[in-house]
Amino acid sequence: MNSKTSANHQNQGVLDSLIEGHRIPFGGTRWTAVSAELAHEFRAGDRLVVVQENGDLLHIPSSVAEIANAAVTNARLAFAELATIDSIRITQFFGSFAANLQNIDIFNKIKIANDIDVESAHQRGRSTTRLQLGEKMRLDMIAALNMWRDLPDTSTVTTETVQHESWSVEAHQAPLGVVGFVFEGRPNVFADATGVLRSGNTVVFRIGSDALNTARAIMDFALKPALAENQLPLGCVQLVDSPERSAGYALFSHAGLSLAVARGSGEAVAQLGAVARQSGIPVSLHGTGGAWSIVGQTADALDLAQVICHSLDRKVCNTLNVCCVPLDRHDLLLAVLNGAVLAAKGREAKLIVHAVGAFTSQVLRELYSSSFLFDLIEHDDDEVLATEWEWDDHPEFSLRLISDLDEAIELFNSFSPHFVLSMISSDHAEIEHAFRSTESPFFGNGFTRWVDGQYALNRPELGLSNWQSGRLFARGGILSGDGVFTTRYVMKQSDPQQHR
Repeated sequence: MNSKTSANHQNQGVLDSLIEGHRIPFGGTRWTAVSAELAHEFRAGDRLVVVQENGDLLHIPSSVAEIANAAVTNARLAFAELATIDSIRITQFFGSFAANLQNIDIFNKIKIANDIDVESAHQRGRSTTRLQLGEKMRLDMIAALNMWRDLPDTSTVTTETVQHESWSVEAHQAPLGVVGFVFEGRPNVFADATGVLRSGNTVVFRIGSDALNTARAIMDFALKPALAENQLPLGCVQLVDSPERSAGYALFSHAGLSLAVARGSGEAVAQLGAVARQSGIPVSLHGTGGAWSIVGQTADALDLAQVICHSLDRKVCNTLNVCCVPLDRHDLLLAVLNGAVLAAKGREAKLIVHAVGAFTSQVLRELYSSSFLFDLIEHDDDEVLATEWEWDDHPEFSLRLISDLDEAIELFNSFSPHFVLSMISSDHAEIEHAFRSTESPFFGNGFTRWVDGQYALNRPELGLSNWQSGRLFARGGILSGDGVFTTRYVMKQSDPQQHR
């Protein structure tokens, strides 16, 4: 070891405490300070993750890190073992898991745990829209598992063969490794995410504290018995059994992960994605959801109203969030509002419209001078177009009047999460211009809610990705279980004299 290397090692050590006010660098040129609370809580053996995008200091207690590490370690061991197991056992696992959920006695045990979670969430003022495990969600989970069961094994597919004179090279799909999932209060993700086993991968879950009892019950009464029945290692599917939010940070910063998937949207998901990316782990997520619609000059008013109505039927990531309408077509503006009001009435709810820009507000007030059919909230700055409206009962979206299509395209590329865009027009040239000029992985000419793996591709969806952090390399924005793979190359030589 030379003197320079020795000096570098002398400047390294183990972080066993933090001091209030201590400056922590991030992003290369900035710093953030340790808070009094963080300094007080940090102990020897704990981990500190510095988010390089914004300087957030994320504290991972050693006990939480140990839980995540054990889960990933078990999943890595199971991954190696899975390579030697007949794929028919994986096929049968999906059938067994589905049958367990179909068994009313087993499901009732899970439902008891879910009822406890729902009641607890209610008492804490939390949303239970996606937490409640009712009959529809149960049937959807069973359908997803049966889809995985019926899909062909893709873990060793030969995708290409390049033939040379006396030798050849084959490209084979191969399993990727351990896939980490973080999702908040969504029991149905268990059925979707176990799909990674279809292509020979293993999975580690971290679910939000709201649904932890439900997750434990699904594991104990339906999932683990299905693994055992088909002689698959229990490490194939692991639950990070901790209610702590830091468990997600521990999982997504673990070097043993091959892919990190976060379901949902918002700042928490974006933060998880940042943690994984700076840890060198590929990510599938959309930190911000919400779809955009641009109304063209040639849109049909009656069709437009129906498209808007069916884009606002419930709040998920592909729900209409922003609508741009030509400023000189009041008939199309009325069609948009009529469709939105229709969606609200269908839910027996009120409609909330965010008017963006003084001119949009002025036109709406002139059109509805006597009374509004909705709650109007006015905004002066276009930056509000970047806000994803989160609602449970009352449909809510932003409305912006535009001078032409190019203005709408500029707004979309500047303020949207680069996710879902609907160009509603009967002019093919207009649609093509919007398609080529906008940054979105999902583009259509109708309702926005088609963006879903199971609905669109007949495959259960592991996750969706937007282009907010850049375009994706070599894969689409819908991640499915049979799409989690890497490529191996096999050379076959028939002439021992072959040389370069």
